[in-house]
Amino acid sequence: MLVRDAMSTVVLTIGPDHTLRQAAALMSARRVGAAVVHDPDAGGIGILTERDILNAVGLGQDPDIERAHAHTTTDVVFATPVWTLEEAAHAMTHGGFRHLIVLDRDEPAGIVSVRDIIRCWAPHRQRVPA
Repeated sequence: MLVRDAMSTVVLTIGPDHTLRQAAALMSARRVGAAVVHDPDAGGIGILTERDILNAVGLGQDPDIERAHAHTTTDVVFATPVWTLEEAAHAMTHGGFRHLIVLDRDEPAGIVSVRDIIRCWAPHRQRVPA
């Protein structure tokens, strides 16, 4: 099975100047655990995850003041739609993260998470007749 079969094609993209609270509200509303941070001035794409927000709040930082760019991972490992789920899982395990931005022709095409991979690998439950 390939990344394209598991990835979410709904990609939440935010700017570097969003506050952590704004990012968290958008992530919560869309029920996603990560947002792509597009920073044209820095020349790249990064990722802000729920863990990044949790770490900032846990350190006592104010989510109404802290900006996404200060908490964004910019050293990102990108997947492609034709990676196998095994390749994606290996990259996540090796890198210690739970989300991969999927690029197609250098543009974000989706995000694949550990949860997405588990859904694909978990056996479908069969109804047992009563």
